[in-house]
Amino acid sequence: MTIQTHTAMEIDLDAIIKALAHPVRRDILDWLKEPELNFAEQDHPLEIGVCAGKIFQRTGLSQSTVSAHLTTLQRAGLVTSRKVGQWHFFKRNDELIQVFVERLGQQL
Repeated sequence: MTIQTHTAMEIDLDAIIKALAHPVRRDILDWLKEPELNFAEQDHPLEIGVCAGKIFQRTGLSQSTVSAHLTTLQRAGLVTSRKVGQWHFFKRNDELIQVFVERLGQQL
């Protein structure tokens, strides 16, 4: 279900809810909420996001498994990604998360 908000942001509630259904994906979003605390050892500036490699390390899961989780989060719009050279960086999409929480509260 796609919902249009007052900011004209379209969100897919079903995709977001499915993405949030897995505890590892919720952990990733939680870690990305405070990257300075959770990924302080990253060599690149955190303003561009957290390097996928650091997320892989933190989860302790295989790279392919974590990549699948990141892809699910990205498709739902919960994270954004940026490629710099050979590196992929991820950030929370806090604006979309806020709209999702508001819409969910209105509908339930």
